[in-house]
Amino acid sequence: MKDTLINNPELWNLFTRREEYNSKMHDKFGRFLYYMSGEKTLFEPTVSKYLIEHGLEVSYPSDHKFAVCLTHDIDSIHPYVNNQSLIRGILKSLKNHKIQEAIKSPFYRINPNWNPLLNIKEIMNLEEQYGAKSSFYLLALDEGEEDFDYNIEDLRNEIAKAIGRGWEIGLHGGHTSYNNFNNIMKEKNKLEKVTGKNIIGYRNHYLRFLTPDTWEILNKAGFQYDVTFGYADCVGFRNGMCHPFKPYNLTTNKEINILEIPLAIMDTTLFGYMRLDNYEAWNTIKLLIDTVEKYNGVITILWHNTSMFEDNLKMYEKILKYCKEKDAWMTSGENIYNLYKSMNV
Repeated sequence: MKDTLINNPELWNLFTRREEYNSKMHDKFGRFLYYMSGEKTLFEPTVSKYLIEHGLEVSYPSDHKFAVCLTHDIDSIHPYVNNQSLIRGILKSLKNHKIQEAIKSPFYRINPNWNPLLNIKEIMNLEEQYGAKSSFYLLALDEGEEDFDYNIEDLRNEIAKAIGRGWEIGLHGGHTSYNNFNNIMKEKNKLEKVTGKNIIGYRNHYLRFLTPDTWEILNKAGFQYDVTFGYADCVGFRNGMCHPFKPYNLTTNKEINILEIPLAIMDTTLFGYMRLDNYEAWNTIKLLIDTVEKYNGVITILWHNTSMFEDNLKMYEKILKYCKEKDAWMTSGENIYNLYKSMNV
């Protein structure tokens, strides 16, 4: 990719995200956001388009034209963090005439089978109906750390069942891991101890990311791919790519040995940051899927386990149905990585 792009300074700067180097503009989470960028062609993967026009060829299993990398961040498995939120939840259930849900609510921690957020099995069952697989990225925090919600050891059975069915388990790095090698290794080792296997995939919590430092840390920590690289405040193609790529470090003038599978769509971006309604969100999702299909790319979609309810669940199933109708390869980050590794990308 370097040899093709480097003679086009505009696209090279976009691909490498030169404007993010040493930038003084970050939000409270240390993130470089879309509104801070001078690049506004976010819905068109201009770099991928250029590469396709200059000979990039990608093929997918069973002659699928494009791929969908389905991912889920498991931030929380406890619906109610305190008694006050529990009471609000019960009252909401009663208001919506969900009597059984209201009765079960106080016992979610006692009986995991009643816990609506412990839904890895249900997500797999849904995806299986559409011939899809996905990746689950789990936090491996210690009690007392920011956003700690569960002990990874308590999910040992769910993790084993997911791996046994062919879904992937990856690491969802904590708040400081994107910029701290020791923290990321502690979490990686903790998760590997539970899974009994090498963890190759990563996404950081809150999409915290520092270009190019996070890639270098992930490479040093032994990860093979990352799915963090997307804007939190807007969907689209952060560096003009709708294909996985090896990042290039402008400081060292070297390619970084990790595959980035760039994030294009996140549920909380659509409904939170962008404040789209269901109609607007679907049109945006459809536009991005159609665009990636046009360029034979990979579109990475993040749908949290906490979004698998009501309208958000219907939207996710609508995505699966639409992509199946388009004969997309819907799969995990691990499978995307293995394909690109076989192509020596």
